[in-house]
Amino acid sequence: MSVQEKIRLVREAKGWTQEDVAEKLKMSVNGYGDIERGDSDIKLLKLQKIANLFSIKLSELIELNEKIVLNLAYEQTNSHWNINSNTIDSQQLQNELEKSQLLNQYKDKEILLLRHEIDHCNKIILLLEKQQGSIK
Repeated sequence: MSVQEKIRLVREAKGWTQEDVAEKLKMSVNGYGDIERGDSDIKLLKLQKIANLFSIKLSELIELNEKIVLNLAYEQTNSHWNINSNTIDSQQLQNELEKSQLLNQYKDKEILLLRHEIDHCNKIILLLEKQQGSIK
């Protein structure tokens, strides 16, 4: 796993967008996006700033690998990350990813159906209002 992928993973675990991180690092969104995509070389100073922003040690950021599950629990009381590593099977990770993707697809379909129902209800309301207006 590349350093860029690790940065993206930690950013997503923290619930931040690329825009959030770029703003906190006082850089352009495109510049930060280039870092995550691996389109620009990361200088050690910038890497240190990113690690500081995520409240983790630079060595922890560099040492993460795909055989480690990151248990990133943000502790609100003292504002730092705890990183606990547990080795798990890559198939387990794949299964969890597939489950998450299916849940997201289900959620998106439900949202679409609810929006359709809302639109339908709004049309009925308009028809009823027009009908009520013609009765008066």
